[in-house]
Amino acid sequence: MDAGPSPTAPSDRLVSLDVLRGFALLGILIINIWVFAMPFAVLQNPTVYGDFSGLNYLAWLGGHVFAQEKFITLFTLLFGAGIVLFTRSKPDRRALALHYRRTVILLGIGLAHAYLLWYGDILVQYALCALFVVSVRDWEPSTLARYGLLFVAVPTVMSVLQGLSLPPDAVISGWVPSEAAIASEVDTYRSGWLAQLDHRASTAFLLQTSGFVAGTFWRVTGLMLWGMALFKSGVLSNGRSTRFYWRLLIGGGVGGLALILMGVWYNTTVVDWAAPQAVYFGTQFNYWGSALLAGAYIAAVMLYCRWRTEGPVITALSAVGRTALSNYLLQTVLATSIFYGHGLGLFGSVSRVEQLGIVAGIWTVQIVLSVLWVRYFRFGPVEWLWRTATYGSRQPLKKSN
Repeated sequence: MDAGPSPTAPSDRLVSLDVLRGFALLGILIINIWVFAMPFAVLQNPTVYGDFSGLNYLAWLGGHVFAQEKFITLFTLLFGAGIVLFTRSKPDRRALALHYRRTVILLGIGLAHAYLLWYGDILVQYALCALFVVSVRDWEPSTLARYGLLFVAVPTVMSVLQGLSLPPDAVISGWVPSEAAIASEVDTYRSGWLAQLDHRASTAFLLQTSGFVAGTFWRVTGLMLWGMALFKSGVLSNGRSTRFYWRLLIGGGVGGLALILMGVWYNTTVVDWAAPQAVYFGTQFNYWGSALLAGAYIAAVMLYCRWRTEGPVITALSAVGRTALSNYLLQTVLATSIFYGHGLGLFGSVSRVEQLGIVAGIWTVQIVLSVLWVRYFRFGPVEWLWRTATYGSRQPLKKSN
């Protein structure tokens, strides 16, 4: 008797995908911690708040060069790959229906995350793009890659054209917030949960509407298409040659770092973080360099998985990767409990160096909990709820003895 489609069994999972997903999930906290701990404007203009010299500058520089946009790029590529993996393992007549159902559920989770906990949620944007991207899941990898490039390029074209149309001394709203605006945001997030609602809701809405149309939709869609292409061509499943991965590691690493460091030089030395140059031109170096460096990270993880098929690193990263959605939400719960007023209220008072210590602490908690959890359970707690709602029946959670 046919029991109907069901989630991917743990024994059928690709370890390299889980390890890469865990690596990406942990890495995004290096950047998200900036806006958990400080005003939102520091994400693009790090000079607007906090000490930006000495060790704190080096902490920003390391995060910008090696983490900013790199790990979210990996996460997005993997989401695109996940669409192919999910739909191809089920009969065609059910695949789309199940995909749309699970995507709408993810949209609900994202909306709750954004408006109840943290405006920086990415799940809403992922869900909206996934509703569109699934329709091209059967395209050839080369076609997916070409269209992905076109989508990723759209924000660059818009940014450069807008920058060229403005006078050199144009004032860009939000690039350098007023002292009053900064002080208001700090006071808001040192206050209780309800007091944070106005800023959280308005910022989330802005990111999900105008921010989505102007930038996020294009980049996320393009990266999902690339993720589909990379998965279908065997890159993400560790199916390519060792030589291929070494070439990707060296080429992506050298090319990516060169672009990113050129952007640092341009922003800090040439224009000194001045708008509109830093806004519309300076951001593009990291925008493209992050894609190249993310490719190098993929290669490094695939090579590591060949070198070490087991061990503490594989165990830790694969456990986090298998529970990535739960861990993504857990990062928010832990970080907002540390920085926001309904918790310890440290918002705006923790230096960039100290933030890295908090990142390490949160990583430790997540790795330990994840490793323990997957010993006894098939899926993460939120993953289990998501899958149960998707399939319309209670999924087995505990591992059989």
